[in-house]
Amino acid sequence: MDTMDFWKLIDDARALVTDPADAEAVAERVSELLAERPVHDIVVAQQLLWDLMAVSYRAPLWAAAYTINGGCSDDGFDDFRGWLIAQGRTVFERAVADPDSLAELPSVKEAANEGMEAECEQLLGVAWDAYREVTGEDLPEDSFTVEYPALDPEWDFDFDDEEQIARRLPRLDALYG
Repeated sequence: MDTMDFWKLIDDARALVTDPADAEAVAERVSELLAERPVHDIVVAQQLLWDLMAVSYRAPLWAAAYTINGGCSDDGFDDFRGWLIAQGRTVFERAVADPDSLAELPSVKEAANEGMEAECEQLLGVAWDAYREVTGEDLPEDSFTVEYPALDPEWDFDFDDEEQIARRLPRLDALYG
């Protein structure tokens, strides 16, 4: 399994659920599809998932998560990125490059209107769930590593600063401001 296979797994899961915007349903289906693969693929998928978590560990994206979810702790940012991965590769890569692009997503617009949060902790455990399903054991704790990059110091401001958010994330601010 490689990154392309991982994203195909996400795409396949999205195609098999009633509502691809339902990140929990996507996560459940990803886990089911992953459990059909060899154990080695499940272990590799765990590393690939955390590699994506590291790629998306960016202050501008955290500011977007904070804006969308009305606040965002460390764990909340993990859950937000789980939700983001469940949206598929195109949305993920675009959001990492331009977090303000999330304002264009129908699910984000709906969340803004209904006061819902964008988060999916369940996606972070898909490999654990699949491994447990296949082996009856927990995924070995040493089966993956995570190295987050340093956050951009230019984004080191209070995400409650409405002027900064309006300037840096104008489309999201228009939805949530």
